[in-house]
Amino acid sequence: MFKTGIDIPGLKFGAGDNFLLIAGPCVVENEEIVFETAEEIVRLSEKYHLPYVFKSSYRKANRSKFDSFSGIGDIAALEILAEVRNRFSIPVITDVHNPDEALLAAQYVDILQIPAFLCRQTDLLVSAARTDKWINIKKGQFLSGASMKFAVEKVRLAGNNKILLTDRGNMFGYQDIVIDFRNIPIMQTIGVPVIMDITHSLQQPNQETGVSGGNPEMIETIGKAAISVGADGIFIEAHPNPSVAKSDGANMLKLSELDGLLKKLVELRKTINSFN
Repeated sequence: MFKTGIDIPGLKFGAGDNFLLIAGPCVVENEEIVFETAEEIVRLSEKYHLPYVFKSSYRKANRSKFDSFSGIGDIAALEILAEVRNRFSIPVITDVHNPDEALLAAQYVDILQIPAFLCRQTDLLVSAARTDKWINIKKGQFLSGASMKFAVEKVRLAGNNKILLTDRGNMFGYQDIVIDFRNIPIMQTIGVPVIMDITHSLQQPNQETGVSGGNPEMIETIGKAAISVGADGIFIEAHPNPSVAKSDGANMLKLSELDGLLKKLVELRKTINSFN
Protein backbone atom coordinates (compact mmCIF):
# COMPACT_ATOMS: atom_id res chain seq x y z
CA MET A 1 0.00 0.00 0.00
CA PHE A 2 1.19 3.52 -0.71
CA LYS A 3 3.05 4.59 2.38
CA THR A 4 1.82 8.16 2.30
CA GLY A 5 -1.20 8.10 -0.01
CA ILE A 6 -1.54 9.22 -3.63
CA ASP A 7 -4.86 10.92 -4.29
CA ILE A 8 -4.44 12.29 -7.80
CA PRO A 9 -7.77 13.17 -9.43
CA GLY A 10 -8.63 10.87 -12.32
CA LEU A 11 -6.78 7.77 -11.18
CA LYS A 12 -8.94 4.79 -12.13
CA PHE A 13 -7.47 2.69 -9.33
CA GLY A 14 -6.85 4.59 -6.15
CA ALA A 15 -4.41 3.90 -3.34
CA GLY A 16 -4.07 0.19 -2.80
CA ASP A 17 -1.66 -2.67 -2.93
CA ASN A 18 -0.40 -1.91 -6.45
CA PHE A 19 2.21 0.63 -7.47
CA LEU A 20 1.54 3.87 -9.34
CA LEU A 21 2.55 3.70 -13.01
CA ILE A 22 3.79 6.83 -14.80
CA ALA A 23 4.51 5.99 -18.43
CA GLY A 24 4.51 7.24 -22.00
CA PRO A 25 6.82 8.41 -24.78
CA CYS A 26 9.62 10.80 -23.89
CA VAL A 27 8.27 13.72 -25.89
CA VAL A 28 5.18 14.54 -27.94
CA GLU A 29 6.32 13.72 -31.49
CA ASN A 30 2.89 13.57 -33.11
CA GLU A 31 -0.69 12.56 -32.36
CA GLU A 32 -0.33 9.04 -33.75
CA ILE A 33 2.47 7.96 -31.43
CA VAL A 34 0.93 9.63 -28.38
CA PHE A 35 -2.53 8.10 -28.82
CA GLU A 36 -1.20 4.67 -29.79
CA THR A 37 1.00 4.58 -26.71
CA ALA A 38 -1.67 5.94 -24.37
CA GLU A 39 -4.28 3.45 -25.60
CA GLU A 40 -1.99 0.47 -25.05
CA ILE A 41 -0.82 1.54 -21.60
CA VAL A 42 -4.38 2.30 -20.51
CA ARG A 43 -5.28 -1.24 -21.57
CA LEU A 44 -2.41 -2.65 -19.55
CA SER A 45 -3.18 -0.50 -16.52
CA GLU A 46 -6.72 -1.88 -16.52
CA LYS A 47 -5.46 -5.43 -17.05
CA TYR A 48 -3.19 -5.21 -14.02
CA HIS A 49 -5.31 -2.77 -11.96
CA LEU A 50 -2.57 -0.18 -11.90
CA PRO A 51 -3.27 3.47 -11.12
CA TYR A 52 -1.88 5.16 -14.23
CA VAL A 53 -0.63 8.62 -15.22
CA PHE A 54 0.28 9.29 -18.86
CA LYS A 55 3.64 11.01 -19.30
CA SER A 56 5.10 12.91 -22.22
CA SER A 57 7.08 16.14 -22.42
CA TYR A 58 5.47 18.87 -24.49
CA ARG A 59 8.89 20.43 -24.92
CA LYS A 60 12.44 19.28 -24.24
CA ALA A 61 14.75 21.99 -23.01
CA ASN A 62 17.73 19.98 -21.75
CA ARG A 63 19.25 19.01 -25.09
CA SER A 64 22.98 18.54 -25.68
CA LYS A 65 23.01 19.80 -29.28
CA PHE A 66 21.45 22.93 -30.72
CA ASP A 67 19.67 21.00 -33.47
CA SER A 68 18.26 18.23 -31.23
CA PHE A 69 14.49 17.77 -31.46
CA SER A 70 12.76 19.82 -28.78
CA GLY A 71 9.08 19.59 -29.73
CA ILE A 72 6.33 20.28 -32.24
CA GLY A 73 5.32 23.60 -30.67
CA ASP A 74 4.17 24.27 -27.13
CA ILE A 75 0.45 24.78 -27.63
CA ALA A 76 0.11 22.04 -30.24
CA ALA A 77 1.78 19.53 -27.90
CA LEU A 78 -0.15 20.66 -24.83
CA GLU A 79 -3.43 20.33 -26.71
CA ILE A 80 -2.52 16.74 -27.61
CA LEU A 81 -1.83 16.01 -23.94
CA ALA A 82 -5.15 17.54 -22.96
CA GLU A 83 -6.86 15.32 -25.54
CA VAL A 84 -5.20 12.25 -23.99
CA ARG A 85 -6.70 13.24 -20.65
CA ASN A 86 -10.14 13.78 -22.15
CA ARG A 87 -10.18 10.76 -24.46
CA PHE A 88 -8.94 8.19 -21.93
CA SER A 89 -10.07 9.84 -18.68
CA ILE A 90 -6.63 9.60 -17.12
CA PRO A 91 -4.34 12.16 -15.47
CA VAL A 92 -1.43 13.54 -17.48
CA ILE A 93 2.03 14.75 -16.44
CA THR A 94 4.54 16.90 -18.33
CA ASP A 95 7.83 18.70 -17.63
CA VAL A 96 8.16 22.43 -17.05
CA HIS A 97 11.41 24.37 -17.15
CA ASN A 98 10.68 27.91 -15.94
CA PRO A 99 7.98 29.69 -13.90
CA ASP A 100 6.03 30.87 -16.94
CA GLU A 101 5.92 27.35 -18.36
CA ALA A 102 4.42 26.10 -15.10
CA LEU A 103 1.55 28.55 -15.43
CA LEU A 104 0.97 27.61 -19.06
CA ALA A 105 1.17 23.82 -18.71
CA ALA A 106 -1.08 23.80 -15.65
CA GLN A 107 -3.97 24.75 -17.93
CA TYR A 108 -3.62 21.46 -19.84
CA VAL A 109 -2.29 18.76 -17.49
CA ASP A 110 -2.81 17.37 -13.99
CA ILE A 111 0.76 17.04 -12.72
CA LEU A 112 3.75 19.29 -13.29
CA GLN A 113 7.15 17.62 -13.35
CA ILE A 114 10.31 19.40 -12.29
CA PRO A 115 13.30 18.02 -14.26
CA ALA A 116 16.21 16.65 -12.25
CA PHE A 117 18.63 19.37 -13.35
CA LEU A 118 16.16 22.02 -12.13
CA CYS A 119 15.11 20.56 -8.79
CA ARG A 120 16.87 23.33 -6.83
CA GLN A 121 15.35 26.21 -8.84
CA THR A 122 13.30 28.02 -6.19
CA ASP A 123 11.30 30.24 -8.55
CA LEU A 124 10.27 27.24 -10.64
CA LEU A 125 9.26 25.15 -7.61
CA VAL A 126 7.26 27.98 -6.10
CA SER A 127 5.51 28.84 -9.37
CA ALA A 128 4.60 25.19 -9.94
CA ALA A 129 3.37 24.85 -6.36
CA ARG A 130 1.09 27.85 -6.65
CA THR A 131 -0.81 26.29 -9.55
CA ASP A 132 -2.22 23.86 -6.94
CA LYS A 133 -1.41 20.94 -9.23
CA TRP A 134 0.37 17.82 -8.07
CA ILE A 135 4.13 18.34 -8.38
CA ASN A 136 6.59 15.57 -9.26
CA ILE A 137 10.14 16.61 -8.42
CA LYS A 138 12.87 14.52 -9.97
CA LYS A 139 15.90 14.09 -7.75
CA GLY A 140 18.96 15.72 -9.23
CA GLN A 141 21.66 13.34 -10.45
CA PHE A 142 24.03 15.37 -8.27
CA LEU A 143 22.02 15.11 -5.01
CA SER A 144 21.45 12.61 -2.23
CA GLY A 145 17.94 11.46 -1.42
CA ALA A 146 18.08 13.17 1.97
CA SER A 147 18.82 16.56 0.39
CA MET A 148 15.52 16.47 -1.49
CA LYS A 149 13.80 17.53 1.73
CA PHE A 150 14.69 21.11 0.83
CA ALA A 151 12.96 20.93 -2.56
CA VAL A 152 9.89 19.46 -0.88
CA GLU A 153 10.01 22.18 1.76
CA LYS A 154 9.94 24.90 -0.90
CA VAL A 155 6.76 23.48 -2.43
CA ARG A 156 5.12 23.04 0.97
CA LEU A 157 5.98 26.56 2.09
CA ALA A 158 4.37 27.82 -1.14
CA GLY A 159 1.13 26.23 0.07
CA ASN A 160 1.10 22.91 -1.79
CA ASN A 161 1.45 19.50 -0.15
CA LYS A 162 0.64 17.43 -3.27
CA ILE A 163 4.15 16.23 -3.96
CA LEU A 164 5.85 13.21 -5.50
CA LEU A 165 9.59 12.57 -5.61
CA THR A 166 11.20 10.56 -8.39
CA ASP A 167 14.68 9.07 -8.29
CA ARG A 168 16.61 8.73 -11.54
CA GLY A 169 20.01 7.76 -10.27
CA ASN A 170 23.26 9.61 -9.70
CA MET A 171 26.07 10.57 -12.04
CA PHE A 172 28.95 8.11 -12.01
CA GLY A 173 31.90 9.67 -13.73
CA TYR A 174 31.12 11.69 -16.84
CA GLN A 175 29.16 9.20 -18.93
CA ASP A 176 27.19 6.88 -16.70
CA ILE A 177 24.49 6.81 -14.03
CA VAL A 178 24.13 4.43 -11.10
CA ILE A 179 21.23 3.89 -8.68
CA ASP A 180 21.57 3.98 -4.92
CA PHE A 181 18.39 2.21 -3.80
CA ARG A 182 18.84 3.52 -0.27
CA ASN A 183 17.44 6.78 -1.62
CA ILE A 184 13.93 5.33 -1.96
CA PRO A 185 13.29 4.68 1.75
CA ILE A 186 15.31 7.76 2.67
CA MET A 187 13.07 10.03 0.56
CA GLN A 188 9.95 8.29 1.88
CA THR A 189 10.87 9.56 5.35
CA ILE A 190 10.25 13.08 3.99
CA GLY A 191 6.57 12.13 3.92
CA VAL A 192 5.87 11.94 0.21
CA PRO A 193 5.41 9.03 -2.25
CA VAL A 194 8.61 8.03 -4.03
CA ILE A 195 8.76 6.88 -7.64
CA MET A 196 11.66 5.12 -9.39
CA ASP A 197 12.43 6.15 -12.95
CA ILE A 198 13.64 2.89 -14.46
CA THR A 199 14.50 4.22 -17.91
CA HIS A 200 16.28 7.57 -17.39
CA SER A 201 18.33 5.94 -14.65
CA LEU A 202 19.86 3.81 -17.41
CA GLN A 203 21.01 6.73 -19.53
CA GLN A 204 24.60 7.14 -20.57
CA PRO A 205 24.84 10.92 -20.93
CA ASN A 206 27.51 13.20 -22.33
CA GLN A 207 28.45 11.00 -25.26
CA GLU A 208 30.82 12.47 -27.84
CA THR A 209 28.05 12.36 -30.46
CA GLY A 210 25.93 14.77 -28.39
CA VAL A 211 23.20 12.11 -28.10
CA SER A 212 22.77 10.19 -24.84
CA GLY A 213 23.26 6.45 -24.90
CA GLY A 214 21.42 3.93 -22.77
CA ASN A 215 21.27 0.46 -21.33
CA PRO A 216 17.62 -0.63 -21.84
CA GLU A 217 18.35 -4.33 -21.30
CA MET A 218 18.63 -3.45 -17.59
CA ILE A 219 15.12 -1.94 -17.33
CA GLU A 220 13.59 -5.09 -15.87
CA THR A 221 16.42 -5.45 -13.34
CA ILE A 222 16.03 -1.88 -12.12
CA GLY A 223 12.23 -2.24 -11.99
CA LYS A 224 12.41 -5.39 -9.89
CA ALA A 225 14.90 -3.81 -7.52
CA ALA A 226 12.72 -0.72 -7.08
CA ILE A 227 9.63 -2.78 -6.28
CA SER A 228 11.65 -4.94 -3.88
CA VAL A 229 12.75 -1.96 -1.79
CA GLY A 230 9.24 -0.52 -1.62
CA ALA A 231 8.99 2.18 -4.29
CA ASP A 232 5.50 3.68 -4.39
CA GLY A 233 5.57 3.87 -8.16
CA ILE A 234 7.43 3.17 -11.37
CA PHE A 235 8.23 5.77 -14.04
CA ILE A 236 8.98 4.34 -17.46
CA GLU A 237 9.25 5.80 -20.93
CA ALA A 238 7.91 3.56 -23.69
CA HIS A 239 7.62 4.05 -27.45
CA PRO A 240 6.24 1.91 -30.31
CA ASN A 241 9.67 1.97 -31.96
CA PRO A 242 12.46 3.43 -29.80
CA SER A 243 15.00 3.08 -32.61
CA VAL A 244 13.35 5.97 -34.46
CA ALA A 245 12.25 8.01 -31.43
CA LYS A 246 13.21 11.67 -31.58
CA SER A 247 14.34 11.80 -27.94
CA ASP A 248 15.82 9.27 -25.51
CA GLY A 249 15.34 6.33 -27.85
CA ALA A 250 18.47 4.67 -26.49
CA ASN A 251 16.94 4.04 -23.07
CA MET A 252 13.19 3.72 -23.75
CA LEU A 253 11.32 0.43 -23.60
CA LYS A 254 9.64 -0.89 -26.72
CA LEU A 255 5.91 -0.61 -26.16
CA SER A 256 5.29 -4.25 -27.10
CA GLU A 257 7.55 -5.35 -24.22
CA LEU A 258 5.68 -3.43 -21.53
CA ASP A 259 3.03 -6.09 -20.90
CA GLY A 260 5.57 -8.72 -19.93
CA LEU A 261 7.46 -6.30 -17.70
CA LEU A 262 4.36 -5.11 -15.85
CA LYS A 263 3.20 -8.69 -15.30
CA LYS A 264 6.47 -9.49 -13.53
CA LEU A 265 6.48 -6.29 -11.47
CA VAL A 266 2.86 -6.73 -10.35
CA GLU A 267 3.51 -10.33 -9.31
CA LEU A 268 6.64 -9.24 -7.46
CA ARG A 269 4.65 -6.52 -5.67
CA LYS A 270 2.11 -9.12 -4.53
CA THR A 271 4.91 -11.29 -3.18
CA ILE A 272 6.51 -8.38 -1.34
CA ASN A 273 3.14 -7.36 0.13
CA SER A 274 2.56 -10.89 1.41
CA PHE A 275 5.49 -10.46 3.81
CA ASN A 276 4.24 -7.13 5.19
